[in-house]
Amino acid sequence: MPRKTFPLILLALGLLLIVTSIYFILRDLPSQTELSVVPVKVSFPTPELTLTDTQGVSRSLADYRGQVVLVNLWATWCPPCKEEMPTLQAFYNKHKEEGFVIIAINDGDPKADVLQFVEDYELTFPVWLDPTYIATEQAFNTLNLPTSFVIARNGTIQLTWVGGINFRMLEKHVTPLIMEQQ
Repeated sequence: MPRKTFPLILLALGLLLIVTSIYFILRDLPSQTELSVVPVKVSFPTPELTLTDTQGVSRSLADYRGQVVLVNLWATWCPPCKEEMPTLQAFYNKHKEEGFVIIAINDGDPKADVLQFVEDYELTFPVWLDPTYIATEQAFNTLNLPTSFVIARNGTIQLTWVGGINFRMLEKHVTPLIMEQQ
């Protein structure tokens, strides 16, 4: 073997080793849909909040006392909000007969945009409109979207998430609240 080809062979083997290493590192990373923030356990009373749903009916969080409620603050333009909506719908479908409800409170989008979003994502849980940001800025005191709060049947907020939620985290943290309080 000529002396000039030996360094090229070493270079090719080195590159192969690097590419193989990168492949195995990236292969084991979770996909974006598997990522989720972990909720924070809290304990504080549910704020008084009354808003209008997409049909124009006035709704209050107090109306849902006795159920486990996941309040999700979101917007149509928010990428993690869009990403988590199918997960929220699937979790709602699985647990709605067990005294669980999701209330998705839209953060300031025009009603027409919200209605289109609800149709596009085939949402069947209640969606409320918040054109003046009462839920985020006053009731729940957050500027982050998405943010979710889980209210126990007794009216106490037990969990809060800032960021997107996946199904595994919902099952791990919310399902026990649903089951223990039935």
